[in-house]
Amino acid sequence: MALSANETSVILKEHRRHDSDTGSPEVQAALLTERINGLTEHLKANKKDYQCERGLLRMVSQRRHLLDYLRREDIDSYRDLIGKLGLRK
Repeated sequence: MALSANETSVILKEHRRHDSDTGSPEVQAALLTERINGLTEHLKANKKDYQCERGLLRMVSQRRHLLDYLRREDIDSYRDLIGKLGLRK
C-alpha cells in the first residue's frame, strides 16, 4: 500500500513545478492517486477490510480537496493534472 522511494521519486519528477518541489498540490494529488490505486486493488481482493476502506475514503476526500483548491487557483494546471492522472472521462 505504501509507495516505495523509487515510485515516489518518479512521481515527484513527473509532477513537480520546480527542482525542489515536494509539496505542491499537483505532487500531493499525484501521490494520493497512486496510493488510492493501490488500495483499490487491495480492496478488490479483500472485500471485508473495512479499516482499509475507511482510509481509502479519507484519501479520496483529501485528493478532492486538493483538486478543488487547484481548480480555484490555477485552472490550467488543474486541467493538465487531471489529464495526466486520468481522473475525468
